[in-house]
Amino acid sequence: MKIALAQIAIEGGDVGSNRKRAAAAIESAADRGADLVALPEIFNVGYFAFDTYQRNAEALDGPTLTQMSDLADENDIAVLAGSIVEDLSLTDGETPADKGLANTSAFFDRDGERRAVYRKHHLFGYESAEAEMLVPGESLGIVEFEDVTVGMTTCYDLRFPELYREIAEAGATLVLVPSAWPYPRVEHWQVLSRARAIENQCFLATINGSGSYEDATLIGRSTVYDPWGTLLASTGDEPDIVVREIDPTRVEQVRESFPAWHDRRR
Repeated sequence: MKIALAQIAIEGGDVGSNRKRAAAAIESAADRGADLVALPEIFNVGYFAFDTYQRNAEALDGPTLTQMSDLADENDIAVLAGSIVEDLSLTDGETPADKGLANTSAFFDRDGERRAVYRKHHLFGYESAEAEMLVPGESLGIVEFEDVTVGMTTCYDLRFPELYREIAEAGATLVLVPSAWPYPRVEHWQVLSRARAIENQCFLATINGSGSYEDATLIGRSTVYDPWGTLLASTGDEPDIVVREIDPTRVEQVRESFPAWHDRRR
């Protein structure tokens, strides 16, 4: 399976331009033969543009995710639209609250069908408005895509290993992490991502954005790690698309050759 990480430039509050860049990245990934493409956290609004969240919030069937669904279908490529600001009051079906906003990712299959939704569990409270403005998610993000079980998390979730173990125990062999990780925490971004891959013996791919908003600058460095924690592909802090082929059978091989899970004590 060939996966693509779309590290697009994100302008705070400029939804139209951000969506155009996301669309171009999806089309480029498909042209390069990718089976699956993933977008960064709050790719349409810009994570740090908190003052624009309310007016740009959408339902799951709103214009942004409808466009992502159409692009998946038109380009015969699965899309992790990770993520948007969701207005829970506009969404039909099960939600963690009847109203409020959520940081929500959606997975679309090659035919544009929405197969899974993940709402960010851990909301960043340190000098950030996220924890004040958003409702945390409650359900795991797991989806079967062809021969891979895909898990979804978001950015700050990386600091909470118990979530990743739960996802791995649910069968995930590839975990996608849309993010808006800023400078100066480069080492944390790299070490935490690699650790989550190593301890769960799965592929892990981080999808960061590129660009600045007020005093925050995203570090980019979207990266694919294998089940040993080996870096397979990465980029710098400028807009780019990381494309890498992964072998899903590698997860089972690593877990069989080094069965660390069998030695756990609870």
